[in-house]
Amino acid sequence: MLQSVLFRPSNAKRIIFFVFIDLLVSYFTLVLSYDLRFSFQVPLEFNFAVVSVFCVLISLKILLLALFKIYLVPWRFFGLLEALKIFYAHILAYGIFCAIAFFGGAFGNFPLSVIGIDFVISSIFIGAIRISKRIYLENSPKNSPKPAVIFGANTQSATLIKAALNSEIPFYPLAIIEEDEKTFGNYISNLKIYPKSALKELIQKHKIKSAILTRSFSKPPLEGIFNELTQLGIDEIKIANLLKDDTQKTPSEPLKNISIEDLLSRPSKDLDKEVIGAFLKDKRVLITGAGGSIGSEIVRQCVEFGAQRIVLVEHSEFNLYAILEELCSQQNKDFKALLRPCLLSILEKDRFGALINEEKPNIIVHAAAYKHVPLCEYNQKSAIENNIIGSKNVLDSAIEAGVPKVVVISTDKAVRPTNVMGATKRIVELYAQNVESKSSEIVAVRFGNVLGSSGSVVPKFKAQIESGGPITVTHPEITRYFMLIPEACRLVLQAGAIAQGGEIFILDMGEPVKIVDLAKNMLRLYGKENEITIEFSGLRPGEKLYEELLLDESEGKTKYPSIQVARPTKYDIHKLNADITELMQCKNSKEHLAKLKEIVVEFHHNA
Repeated sequence: MLQSVLFRPSNAKRIIFFVFIDLLVSYFTLVLSYDLRFSFQVPLEFNFAVVSVFCVLISLKILLLALFKIYLVPWRFFGLLEALKIFYAHILAYGIFCAIAFFGGAFGNFPLSVIGIDFVISSIFIGAIRISKRIYLENSPKNSPKPAVIFGANTQSATLIKAALNSEIPFYPLAIIEEDEKTFGNYISNLKIYPKSALKELIQKHKIKSAILTRSFSKPPLEGIFNELTQLGIDEIKIANLLKDDTQKTPSEPLKNISIEDLLSRPSKDLDKEVIGAFLKDKRVLITGAGGSIGSEIVRQCVEFGAQRIVLVEHSEFNLYAILEELCSQQNKDFKALLRPCLLSILEKDRFGALINEEKPNIIVHAAAYKHVPLCEYNQKSAIENNIIGSKNVLDSAIEAGVPKVVVISTDKAVRPTNVMGATKRIVELYAQNVESKSSEIVAVRFGNVLGSSGSVVPKFKAQIESGGPITVTHPEITRYFMLIPEACRLVLQAGAIAQGGEIFILDMGEPVKIVDLAKNMLRLYGKENEITIEFSGLRPGEKLYEELLLDESEGKTKYPSIQVARPTKYDIHKLNADITELMQCKNSKEHLAKLKEIVVEFHHNA
């Protein structure tokens, strides 16, 4: 441990080392210069004048080298610019010394020709010592920092270059690429800023294989940069994360690999944190499915935005344990008073109603559901019971208790559904829109796939790549909408905040993504595109090629472009209740499907 600390690089250790080396070199070159001047015939006598010459000249050299910041440059980054600085420092140091010698007469009869010889030898030796390590590193792949190009001229660029100089990252930045024409030709920490058109030449000239992005790029430009860099032969793309922002709760790695989530994500155009904060601050919030992908993120958002009390309803013991462990590991909050974990199924209406009456929540976020399409196809009765009856229990209990706001999580699969899961979610939407809500405002929020959720395609592809492949895609033309979980959950809460009751809000999911393109990009990110194949397994039961978010073109607008409102669908609530009762009485799959088609007229089952 002590040894690792002693030999760990630092600015102070580097400065001390180089100053010591320069003192030794300067002494040696002065003695050598004197011997060369007198052809090694006249021995050097260290009288007062000679000692004065040595002390003053060596001190001037060290001082001028420090003023030119030579001691801040590591060996491996020593180049022509630094060599010129050493030369300029010597000119000034020896010029000042000669001025003192001529006008001060402080050095007696010491031959000034020795000083001229020493000027040449000292410049060569001090520069040669520094460049020797650079030459060694460049010819030693094991120790050599990787040449890299930086994308983005900003504060993070300067921090990145400083980190490279301090050997904190294994990269050697050679140029900065920027799109702002005003910055072209400028320098950041001695690194020139180039236009994007110079990228190909720079990569070929310096044999660059790495790129570092210094800002967050949204999906369209990031995808273009990623494709361009990989086509130019860049093997490694990193995203700099040296500056801590408001969203970072814990220290992170200074550089992270670009991920498929980065390629698919996009910054929220109209996220309104003030509205979300006002919606949640000091409120009592009950969340069903609180241990799932969406529910657990809703819990985190409620913590972040200052909810007074959070009731976590979850039927999976492990999921509930996982989110509690995560939150309770944050030592800056007392979660015992804030959180109430409840192992409870939404099918237990009496217990659920009693919990609502006890906790008296201001907001219920209903995220509990069976969501996996093939599993719901194989277990139709369970899917119908959990998704429809469970949701009906939540809504009826909330209305009975007078809960002010209820937000139901829906899905794009409810639009013209082709599977049982989508049909059940559409029935929940119909119930939420048409039930007599009394004093409760009930709203549904519909969105597509979220990245990284349990059982979704991204974790599946990652596991397949890590196990050696192949990657299985159901169909070459299948597409899906994608959104990051935190973005989706914040927009859900934002929609809930502006809801007046009875709406179905639709989140803007951007452009749909071809799943086969997603698979290809993941292979490129892992560097496995030439090793692992993609196989097409055929559409699964209930799966369709293209998901939709709207039933028709008559959606309404909100003040937020990312949140739209679907046209309401009228359905007599008494008939809907009777239809749901009949649906639960069906004895087999054929009867289930027939009744689902009767309730959801646009349901076309893809078996």
